[in-house]
Amino acid sequence: MSHFLLMISRDSIEEVRSRVDIVDVISDFVSLKKSGQNFKALSPFNNEKTPSFYVVPAKGIFKDFSSGKGGDSFTFVMEHEKISYIEAVRFLAKKYGVELKEDKENNEFAAEQSEREGLYILMNFAKDYFKEKLHTHEEGRSIGLSYFRERGFTDKTIQKFELGYALDGWTYFSAEAIQKGYNKELLEKTGLVVKKEDGSTYDRFRGRVIFPVHNLSGKVIAFGARMMGKDKNQPKYINSPETDIYHKSDVLYGLFQAKNSIRQHNNCYLVEGYTDVISMHQADVENVVASSGTALTEEQIKLMRRFTENVTVLFDGDSAGIKAALRGIDLILKGGLNVRVALFPDGEDPDSYSRKVGTTAFQDFLKNSTKDFISFKADLFSAEAANDPIRKAESIKEIVNSISIIPDPVKRSVYIQETSHLLKMPEQVLLSELNKILVQERRKGEKATNRETSSKETETASIETIAPLKIDSDAMVHFQEKETIRLLLNYADKSLAGQDQQEAQSLGQFMLQELDDVEFTNPVLKSIFIEFKEGLNDNSIRNTDYFLRHGSDAIKRMVTDLITQRYDTSSHWGDKFHIYIPKETELLDKLAYTNVLRLKFRIVQRMMEDNLKELKTVEAGGDLDKLEKCIEMQMGLKQAERDLASILGIVVSK
Repeated sequence: MSHFLLMISRDSIEEVRSRVDIVDVISDFVSLKKSGQNFKALSPFNNEKTPSFYVVPAKGIFKDFSSGKGGDSFTFVMEHEKISYIEAVRFLAKKYGVELKEDKENNEFAAEQSEREGLYILMNFAKDYFKEKLHTHEEGRSIGLSYFRERGFTDKTIQKFELGYALDGWTYFSAEAIQKGYNKELLEKTGLVVKKEDGSTYDRFRGRVIFPVHNLSGKVIAFGARMMGKDKNQPKYINSPETDIYHKSDVLYGLFQAKNSIRQHNNCYLVEGYTDVISMHQADVENVVASSGTALTEEQIKLMRRFTENVTVLFDGDSAGIKAALRGIDLILKGGLNVRVALFPDGEDPDSYSRKVGTTAFQDFLKNSTKDFISFKADLFSAEAANDPIRKAESIKEIVNSISIIPDPVKRSVYIQETSHLLKMPEQVLLSELNKILVQERRKGEKATNRETSSKETETASIETIAPLKIDSDAMVHFQEKETIRLLLNYADKSLAGQDQQEAQSLGQFMLQELDDVEFTNPVLKSIFIEFKEGLNDNSIRNTDYFLRHGSDAIKRMVTDLITQRYDTSSHWGDKFHIYIPKETELLDKLAYTNVLRLKFRIVQRMMEDNLKELKTVEAGGDLDKLEKCIEMQMGLKQAERDLASILGIVVSK
């Protein structure tokens, strides 16, 4: 079967662009909080404790100061989902119900599409295949659908999680996939097909019910499969292997279905397995995710933190469940989240207990049986220690050790007070133990840092003895070039008062004319400046939207960086304290004038530095004519520096 590459028309792309709301788009992946006119959040690209990710709705852009990434809605989807521009367009078109107009070209699908996109497409085909077999094939209905019905899953739930069934045969799935034109090599790379040493292949999933695993945007990236028979030589559950699109430590099962509910309730329930998640949805508790049988990872905790800072860990009431709860608690605390715990009665789990007691009683259990981690550990250890003072002392130390992991000092202090109250221990004793642990950890960190920096410090010291510290003129020129482009991007079309002009001139016209002979040193800033000059020649001033649509990736990142304001002056300065701080838009005449002068000033300083190097080289060579020209050049540049400094009010050395 031949596949065609579909080229999306420009009109369709513009239609998608006109529909998208960047706050709405990014909210699918990150929990945004209002910050003045903008929104901010923890970076979805880097691990951080203080939000440095900003969304500017008025300009339709985002900027992540921790990773340097920035751009529009298309860029965000591309960066977050690791997909191409065309795939980002398709994703947003589907989200906003835009019907794309496409032209077919006779190019083979496998040759034209990237391998990563091919993996997504093949996984989607597999999901549809397993769903179809569950509902239409006799084996799927009699075994798979019957199993889901026995567990109490409704048709709505089965559809919501896109559950399916893999027929009990060695090549049923792969034969149909190949017949439909899918690549054999790609089938192996998805993990759907396993290749043996003799070169033959077989289907990984056979005779099992299928649980698709979705990423945050809803694409299927892996499968979990439960055995239906009683073969003791086969594991109860098997999962997709890691691929280019699936890394199990970075994924939480059910997060795609749960993210909105997590935001709404500002809490995330954490369970162990697929059926636990689905059963809780059946009990109308949708803010739930699972670690899918793997040990909880730092990456999974960061995922939860994007949507809430509150996690409630639900574990089985047996000893294995309790030990798992203890391991998970400390890791979640270390990630800066607030932790509560609920243990089900012995022998029960979220799936079995919700079916046993019903929706209302299950929800009541969650409301009334959760404890903060201090109370949970205190109750657990007091039962274990009983009248053993040694064990009691060890238990207290374990609780304090968990508190020491919490990064927020205020939270640590509150938990110490709570522990003192619960265990009837003097607060000062607990604080002393806490400080001892913190000091030990700090010393470990300092030793590691010292080992890494000792060689660098030696090297730096030797360099500084050779050359004294001085201002980097190249860096200063680069800074002023960025400031020039920032003003053009934000205010190019704004009118200046025009001191000696009858007609007002725009900031863009003034700066571009004054800097017409200036050669920018940074290649990205130079490209932007040239575009502005070409726009001026065409009587069309370029704006940020132009660069975000037509610029290279480097230009888009630079433009986003320069137009995103990270900090806003609080309105309370004027309203409450009667301190008026003028806005930048009120100072455009001065800003434009002084920026032109400052850029020329920094360029002169760099030229002086370059000429001085040339002078020393010529002096060593003994060429008197060249030496005289260099000295004359230096004197002229020095005079220009003094003149510009005088106008700007800058003091320079004589």
